[in-house]
Amino acid sequence: MRLTIIGCSGSFPGPDSPASCYLLEAEGFRLLVDLGNGALGALQRHAGLDDIDAVCLSHLHADHCLDLCAYWVARTFHPDGPRPPIPVYGPAGTARRMAQAYGLAEPPGMTEAFGFQALAPGTRQIGPFEIGLAHMNHPVETFGFRFGHAGRVIAYSADTGETPALAGLARDADLLLCEASFVAGQDLPPGLHLTGQQAAEHAARAGAGRLLLTHVPPWHDRAQVLDEACLAAFDGPVSLAAPGQTVEF
Repeated sequence: MRLTIIGCSGSFPGPDSPASCYLLEAEGFRLLVDLGNGALGALQRHAGLDDIDAVCLSHLHADHCLDLCAYWVARTFHPDGPRPPIPVYGPAGTARRMAQAYGLAEPPGMTEAFGFQALAPGTRQIGPFEIGLAHMNHPVETFGFRFGHAGRVIAYSADTGETPALAGLARDADLLLCEASFVAGQDLPPGLHLTGQQAAEHAARAGAGRLLLTHVPPWHDRAQVLDEACLAAFDGPVSLAAPGQTVEF
């Protein structure tokens, strides 16, 4: 199993990174996890646009899904003709939301390019990946993911405030890819995002092997987010996600 960070900027693209997008590969299958604004361009450094087998969207905030509009253009108006449809998994209403984002009438919206399927808590198989899904603590329906393959596990928080569901999803995972959008000292609203320290505390509760911090907004000092994470009682390695970074198991 191989994870490539396509974009890891929180809330909007930064000067050095698109918004959230991660490429997960195993057995020749390529799964895009989130496709935030700015990500489609950077994706092409790592995979051809015809080489993606499925897309999985954690939630419908723009920084996690908006480049599906650009991907629809690329698949619909290819000079060699429309590309075959691929599955897009997301919260209920994803097909309608994406059609609205591009100003398309429904039907067909984007359904000639993408086969939309609604996610629900539980488990499902996508390609070679066994995926656990749980609702996270965020203002819109948001799924965290647990990707398993060949005895290895990568958990992904998506966007979330503090929630016991995250530790359950990441139980004994080899890697927790966790958002860290807040820094300590703010008047932090509940049910929105985590600090670096809170992310590390969730990793410790889960018994995760490694913590990779992501979704840091451009207005925050990334080094401060990392330092705060290192204050928590988490024994595993802690690092910051960076565009182009790969992790292999």
